[in-house]
Amino acid sequence: MQKRYMLLVTLACILFGMKFIGGSAAAQAAPQRVEVTAKRFEFEPAEITLKKGVPVDFVLKSADVAHGIRIRELNLDLKVNKGGTSDVTLTPDKTGDFVGHCSVFCGTGHGKMAFTVHVVE
Repeated sequence: MQKRYMLLVTLACILFGMKFIGGSAAAQAAPQRVEVTAKRFEFEPAEITLKKGVPVDFVLKSADVAHGIRIRELNLDLKVNKGGTSDVTLTPDKTGDFVGHCSVFCGTGHGKMAFTVHVVE
């Protein structure tokens, strides 16, 4: 009886360990996904917060005309066609607040189109 009990406990521990070890490895392998929509003359959301060293799948969508986003400090330069979607994977390597702007002329309010990325530890 005790032998059967020990076998069940051992099996349960192995299954429990596989679930949590395998689950956390899979969670770390997939980058965080951030979607930003550009439209005349704003980004939505206008601000995001990322973690330093954590990969991010950054997706830029256009709701109307061609747009772009450039943040030099993060080596982010992404353009999207009218009504389209573009994406890039990036890993922030420094902390701080970084302001980007639309990099494709999209009309009279183009110069005021700003986007802020907060990178934290």
